[in-house]
Amino acid sequence: WRTGRDGQMTDNEDEGRIHRGLKGVYFERSPTTFIDGRAGDLRYRGYSIHDLARHSTFEETSYLLLRGELPTQSQLDEFDKELKAARKLPDEILDLIATVKAAHPMDVLRTAVSALAAFDDDTEDKSPEATLRKGIRLTSQVPMIVTAHHHIRAGGDPVAPDMNLSHAANFLTMLKGEAPSDDAARLMDMDFVLHAEHGSNASSFTARVVTGTEATLHAAVTAAVAALSGPAHGGAAEDVMKMAKEIGDASKAAEYVKERRKNKEPVTGFGHRVYRAEDPRARHMREGVERLSKEMGEPQWYEILQAVVEAMAPYARHGVNVNVDFYSGVIYYLHGIPSDLFVSIFAIGRVPGWTLQVLEQMDNNILIRPLLKYEGPDFRTYVPIGER
Repeated sequence: WRTGRDGQMTDNEDEGRIHRGLKGVYFERSPTTFIDGRAGDLRYRGYSIHDLARHSTFEETSYLLLRGELPTQSQLDEFDKELKAARKLPDEILDLIATVKAAHPMDVLRTAVSALAAFDDDTEDKSPEATLRKGIRLTSQVPMIVTAHHHIRAGGDPVAPDMNLSHAANFLTMLKGEAPSDDAARLMDMDFVLHAEHGSNASSFTARVVTGTEATLHAAVTAAVAALSGPAHGGAAEDVMKMAKEIGDASKAAEYVKERRKNKEPVTGFGHRVYRAEDPRARHMREGVERLSKEMGEPQWYEILQAVVEAMAPYARHGVNVNVDFYSGVIYYLHGIPSDLFVSIFAIGRVPGWTLQVLEQMDNNILIRPLLKYEGPDFRTYVPIGER
């Protein structure tokens, strides 16, 4: 690598070097999410994810991400009012959901988020203030889309929101038609906290790319939902539950892992693009699965997962450790949530993070336009079709 006299990169620095998937490439600075993949450390705005998971709420964490500091009680109360005021969907969106109800929930969510742009007074206002208002509204509207579709596709009517409940408890109430236990609501709240933001992951990077073109927040979030729908990004939680069912009993986990490794097949829920140590979010979901599985009278699912973790222990030294989604799917399953909604729940928690990424991109916006190295034919002379 070479630099010019002023210490800046020369035009041909790193020329021809390919960073597939942009792995290890820093494309921007951010004051928000700190990740140390080797140490297994994650912080939002300097606060440990462990402290936030144990002591914070989704509402408070969202405020922290979007506003930069933890709120006072009065600030949190006002923010909570804004979120609750947005717990409504236009009738036209409900009609649209009914029209496309046979589609996968992530496709329905993507379509509905895109359509909401037509009903938001701030859609074309790209100021930070308007973008933040839209992000707050989308944070409340996304769970309403998910739950409305859940009931509509089953031939029922959407469950009305309960303005007295927290974000997580209200989501479970709208989904299941009854208020959850305090422990169940707290666990879902923690799930949302853990998924709220995670740096430049595929969907957040997608949101930034779209924002780089000076498109609107709804466009960016629509694209982010599309990116999250891919199984390589958001699908692990659903696949882990499939694996647990396939194993069936904790005593069979070691043989299952042995066969997967023998065939050079990955074990779902292990490994991460960033973390070489255990995903710091995983321990909180593990504790949650243990409690909830006992509460629901189905401890076998926790036992199966832990047996898989034990069988995978020899591979931890190679950086193949458990990630947060290894436990998430079982939590959703124990709630009786259909497996095709698992990724949608991921999206519910991530809306504040996507909004934050858009706001950061807007603050010093630039068109994100990497290069492709051409390796095709040399110059060729065009031959008219009649002479070929």
